Amino acid sequence: MAYAAGSSFSQDSLPSSIKVPEGNKVAWETVGTGDITYECREKVNAAGQTEWVFAGPKAQLKDRAGKHVGNYYGPPATWEAMDGSKVTATQLAVAPAGDGNLPYQLVKANPAMGDGNMTGVTYIQRVALKGGVAPKTECNTARKGEKAKVAYQADYIFWKSQ
Repeated sequence: MAYAAGSSFSQDSLPSSIKVPEGNKVAWETVGTGDITYECREKVNAAGQTEWVFAGPKAQLKDRAGKHVGNYYGPPATWEAMDGSKVTATQLAVAPAGDGNLPYQLVKANPAMGDGNMTGVTYIQRVALKGGVAPKTECNTARKGEKAKVAYQADYIFWKSQ
């Protein structure tokens, strides 16, 4: 997971709420493509009302050259490298990323499980989003329990302490 010299990733155009703090550097840039699953469920504290609820992601992570280098799945949200090392994380911030797109996201990585490419990851950013929002189809009591998959793409930028 070596950082490729000459990488063009920059945080300059990102909302300040999802910028990684000073003292960290880009360790890996990946492109995730896959699906977000939503389930039609009853609203919490609103008996008889329903809504589409995020149920989990499933995506392949590829490097900038298009090689499959890992997977992203959940819950809980887990990023796993092909060497078997993996991290989960805690969400710190989100920011709008345009109509019809999942929001930008910044998460703080928990200590890695297993030794490998995920060892030492401190933060993960979700940027360059396309799609992934809840279905536009109606979620009603007749559809309760139905699941819907929505295609999405996002860059996942992995950071480590300098």
